[in-house]
Amino acid sequence: VQLQASGGGLVQAGGSLRLSCAASGGTVSSYRMGWFRQAPGKEREFVAVIRRSGSTTYYRDSVKGRFYISRNNAKNTVYLQMNSLKPDDTAVYYCVADRGSPVTANDYEYWGQGTQVTVSS
Repeated sequence: VQLQASGGGLVQAGGSLRLSCAASGGTVSSYRMGWFRQAPGKEREFVAVIRRSGSTTYYRDSVKGRFYISRNNAKNTVYLQMNSLKPDDTAVYYCVADRGSPVTANDYEYWGQGTQVTVSS
């Protein structure tokens, strides 16, 4: 599967962005889909994941209640709605997919190209 992430940009603290991850060559409902991010000088970190069922989601603690992952099977796209953004959310965000039950970043087989999110204070 190929993943194309989009929707990043520059936003002020407290603002919102919605990231999109369009899949081709496979259907999003067949994969565990998620988002990771990497800030300059920091390790890549998990943000959110949606399981194949589409009804189970997980988030890192720092984004719970602010970020929401969802999936549109008809559009074969996964979204990350990001609200109440903080400067600490500044990073390159990557869409990921795997047919199994990955846990860490290294477990995910498919990665999109990344989209930059910059939150100004």
